[in-house]
Amino acid sequence: MIAIIFCCITVELFAQKDSTIDKFGFKSLFKNKFDASKPYAAQLNPRAVSFVQEYMRKHTKSLEKMKLWGKPYFDLYDGVLAQYGIPKEMKYLSVIESNLGAGVVSWAGAAGPWQIMDFEAKRFGLSVRNPDERMDYNKSTHVAAKIMRELFTQFNDWLLVVAGYNGGAGRVRQAIRKTGSRDFWQLQYHLPEETRNHVKKFIATHYVMEGGGGWTTMTAAETKYQKENTPQSGNTSLLSAEELANSTEILIAGRYQSLILANELSIDIQQFNRWNPGFEKTLASGKEYTMRLPNEKVALFQAKKQAILGASLRALLGSN
Repeated sequence: MIAIIFCCITVELFAQKDSTIDKFGFKSLFKNKFDASKPYAAQLNPRAVSFVQEYMRKHTKSLEKMKLWGKPYFDLYDGVLAQYGIPKEMKYLSVIESNLGAGVVSWAGAAGPWQIMDFEAKRFGLSVRNPDERMDYNKSTHVAAKIMRELFTQFNDWLLVVAGYNGGAGRVRQAIRKTGSRDFWQLQYHLPEETRNHVKKFIATHYVMEGGGGWTTMTAAETKYQKENTPQSGNTSLLSAEELANSTEILIAGRYQSLILANELSIDIQQFNRWNPGFEKTLASGKEYTMRLPNEKVALFQAKKQAILGASLRALLGSN
């Protein structure tokens, strides 16, 4: 994860220590010290660096291989998660839960690729015996997406969603009460060790699979700061000449959801949000929005825009 502003001496010492090359020759993802003027997705919270470096040292090779053999599962996940307005990067939760294994059963009785407990499965209508539908990739992903949507509605923070998915929403609420903070990095030590490490494993896996961080590796406060410091609609001063030349503006109206649109068009969500700040807020107010898309995606959007709008509306209705 990344941080909002690190100006105190303690955090500077953290950064200085964590910016060196470790004994394994792994250069830290956290370069020197945090620079608030740079995109969060390019930087890593200093409190995550040590864990992430070691995890990546041990698991990068196997995760890189998973990108290939796991593609059919990831493609399925992308399609299902988009239906619920869940960022496609949340599919990596299944990686750290089960290594994409359908037959995995934990000591606590959680089962399937998403490690769903029996009471959660029953709550959403899944059979847990003869057959155990938690081991069905498609059905279990729908349930996992519903659980994640509930958690996000409650916490509005993807790191807390990961924590709540592993340790339970009650433990996260208790940690919030004890600390008076909704920042994972502030409350993490009031969570079980397994749960706080689960969050860091998710961050590390995201960095390996995506080559960097993103909205799902930020706290809610960091996400807010990032969005407030991106160019406003119509301001192209922060776009390169190449980006301007290779993109097209389209006037749209309707309650399009950025995650669903980006997933359907296979556009990187960070790029989409940087090109289209205030996208959902403007459309939600009933106004038209001048959306910027890569040139090669314009025809695809025109062909799929009604389907994308329909999926966006279903996701909105489902979250209410």
